[in-house]
Amino acid sequence: VQLQASGGGLVQAGGSLRLSCAFSGRTFSNYQMGWFRQAPEKEREFVARIGWTGSTTYSDSVQGRFTISRDNAKGTVDLQMNILKPEDTAVYFCAAKLYGRSTYEHWGQGTLVTVSS
Repeated sequence: VQLQASGGGLVQAGGSLRLSCAFSGRTFSNYQMGWFRQAPEKEREFVARIGWTGSTTYSDSVQGRFTISRDNAKGTVDLQMNILKPEDTAVYFCAAKLYGRSTYEHWGQGTLVTVSS
């Protein structure tokens, strides 16, 4: 599995960004997709995930501001981030988990999101 994330950048607080992740190498429908982030000097944390049917889960910190979506035909998963806050500053990673597995086995290279106050 290869995952290629894109869309990071610098944005002012209150603004929006859209991240995208392209999946290749295996059958996309067999994988749950997730977004994680890691802020400087902090542990990597879960942001959002989406299943094949479109069912979603979000962390409390982004609920209501971020939206995860997937295009099963294109093999992509997006993260629309609205009302961004300085504490959203982090490297964002997309990840793929084969159904039935307990952990995410495949990770993208990360894309940096910086939110200025």
